[in-house]
Amino acid sequence: MTNEPRPAGVTPPVAVVFASVVFIALSIAALGVVSLVLDADVIPVRGLGAVPGVIGQLAALASFAGVLLWGLRAAPPSYLTAVPCGIAAYVGEVAGVVVGALVSGADFARGVAAAGSVAVGFAGPVVAGAGFAAALFGVFLVRARTTGPRWSWEDDEHGPPDAR
Repeated sequence: MTNEPRPAGVTPPVAVVFASVVFIALSIAALGVVSLVLDADVIPVRGLGAVPGVIGQLAALASFAGVLLWGLRAAPPSYLTAVPCGIAAYVGEVAGVVVGALVSGADFARGVAAAGSVAVGFAGPVVAGAGFAAALFGVFLVRARTTGPRWSWEDDEHGPPDAR
């Protein structure tokens, strides 16, 4: 066993994976809670099914992860990276709802109506806020200069204390 120091922080691809999991969990939970509190549908256009919402979330996740990975290239990355990540999640959600409506068999007008209701309703800002918060978490992971937990005797050259 060597005493070589571990690298500080988390690598950007790993941070993007963790932040993406946080984003999708926050986004889905927040959409559910806000929908319950407001007693309103996330996509109020009837007859579309679940496909537009699912594809909207996948598009929001992909655009969020892409922008976050791009933003984490800087050394050290800025917390302002969270702003374009939130915007990318918002745009991805809106565009994904249109694509999802078309995939589910709805006409283009209903897809645009669904995307418009997401964009100007509560769903768009909720997804953008989840993207912003998750991106802050991702930047924090990369910027954190911590090491893993260590026992007190790990740095001692004599090994663990004697059991008496």
